[in-house]
Amino acid sequence: MAIVTKFSDLDLTKTYSYADYLLWQFQERVELIKGKIFEMSPAPSRKHQMVSRVLNRYLDRYFEHNPCGLYDAPFDVRLINFKKSTEDKKVFTVVQPDLCVVCDESKLDDRGCIGSPDLVIEILSPGNSKKEMGIKFNLYQENKIKEYWIVDPTEQAIFVYTLKDETYIGLKPCIEDEKITSPLFPALDFEIKKIFADIKTHKK
Repeated sequence: MAIVTKFSDLDLTKTYSYADYLLWQFQERVELIKGKIFEMSPAPSRKHQMVSRVLNRYLDRYFEHNPCGLYDAPFDVRLINFKKSTEDKKVFTVVQPDLCVVCDESKLDDRGCIGSPDLVIEILSPGNSKKEMGIKFNLYQENKIKEYWIVDPTEQAIFVYTLKDETYIGLKPCIEDEKITSPLFPALDFEIKKIFADIKTHKK
């Protein structure tokens, strides 16, 4: 296999593996979902970055004294669909969640995480909302990620899904005047309004 230096040289109708992904040396940011290429936004929006920074601060404070590790994008998470894993065990899915928590150290290597994190957080932006709400929701559920948060900066709300009997159960949306508490990490809680405070301060 040869190194690919131009995104335009890829055939978007083909199915690719993680081995192919490692040979891509172009500037565009991509994720590989079940072998298909999904181009990511060139750079997260300012609003996205504000929310990510504050979330990272709160989570880092909690996980600093916790055996689990907190990682933020770009951080490769290689997933294998447990229901439809391939015969040769190749990895056909590589995603870069905005934030993720991994408690099983054996899943970590120098390239990121192989297997399911315990908690994944995705922050919506105008260019990726459909992907996060649909394709990734199903992907994370299939791969048995225990808890999934969808953070919506526009609506200033966080939607929490927890895995039960291999199916995500959606909890009541967490909105501005409420606190969010992680079902998986009950001591992890904070006020929603603090997550979106920077957005209100910088409306332009």
